[in-house]
Amino acid sequence: MNPRPPRASSPAELEAFDRCVEALAGFNPEITFEWVDGFLAALAAAPRLPAVEDWLPALCGDAFERAFSDPEAAAAGQAPLVARLKVLCDQLDPEALLDDPDQLRLDPLIGEVSDEDRQRLVDEGALSAEEAQMVQTGGLWAEGFFDGVAAFPALWEEPPHEDASVLFKQAFDQIAALLLPPGSDEWKAHVAEHYPKAQEGEPTRDDLLAEACMSVQDLRLFWVDFAPKTEPRRVEATPGRNDPCPCGSGKKYKKCHGAAA
Repeated sequence: MNPRPPRASSPAELEAFDRCVEALAGFNPEITFEWVDGFLAALAAAPRLPAVEDWLPALCGDAFERAFSDPEAAAAGQAPLVARLKVLCDQLDPEALLDDPDQLRLDPLIGEVSDEDRQRLVDEGALSAEEAQMVQTGGLWAEGFFDGVAAFPALWEEPPHEDASVLFKQAFDQIAALLLPPGSDEWKAHVAEHYPKAQEGEPTRDDLLAEACMSVQDLRLFWVDFAPKTEPRRVEATPGRNDPCPCGSGKKYKKCHGAAA
């Protein structure tokens, strides 16, 4: 049986997503297309999906209410974000990942950053030459992913089991590699640790992107075995009508707090 192919966002969905992000960026320029997609990917990779009323303000702050002030506009603005999250949840569906663990299903929204792009940022005075070297393909997406993790720390608690903790950290290291400028000391240390037998030079950017996406998939599968335990809800038993009322009045329940029951 062939694994079910992952969903992809349609051109219309991507266009609506782009318009939504552009509107949000008008009130917070740090909100970008790639960053939002990385944030949503972290939600989809978590052991439990937070409710929209929890993740939307964590994602946008007050930018959403300012960009989409009336209820009708808010519903229209929220829809592209929810649609993209559903696609990411499908791409990270644990059953599909288990059917073929080696298949790359996650398809992030990442644009290539060229040397010309970095030089333009320097020429425009937006960044120094040193800062421009930090701008790498996939970097904004990785920042969004880690911000999505940081927004819900209770969902992303490191497991106490030592072997599980090692796997957990390795996955995060591969995603964090997208933030490392090539040639930096951190980059060299990462290559030495994760690509010790590389015979044809350093990994390409495509290699790093693929490893990061596979690591996000690994994290989603990780929670199948190591999801944080939820506290069971305690429900007090209702006393019988002739039992003493639990309020301590000394009356029977039926003549006290149970009178209206």
